[in-house]
Amino acid sequence: MQKFCLALDLIDDASLIEAYESYHKEVWPEIKESILNSGIINLEIYRVFNRMFMIIEATEDFSFDLKAAEDASNPKVQEWETLMWKFQQAIPGSKPGEKWQLMNLIFDLNK
Repeated sequence: MQKFCLALDLIDDASLIEAYESYHKEVWPEIKESILNSGIINLEIYRVFNRMFMIIEATEDFSFDLKAAEDASNPKVQEWETLMWKFQQAIPGSKPGEKWQLMNLIFDLNK
């Protein structure tokens, strides 16, 4: 199993953050299906202030490139991503249009 951690910021506005969290209480079924079909076994999002962290557990053959290609050809995923981008902002250091940034593991208690 692979594990990935990613970071992204929300626009720092309480009403937008509340709306964003509301969408995530009832994620569209097509979005959940696209996540599971890509080889992601579990996906969690945590928030502190306007910073979010996503933890992904995926099969050994999971690929971000393949997931991105599948998402690009899925109109419902594109609709969701366009909607979510209204609440999100890239973290400092991101290239234009980049959203979630893959984080580097710097410490593991079990290693």
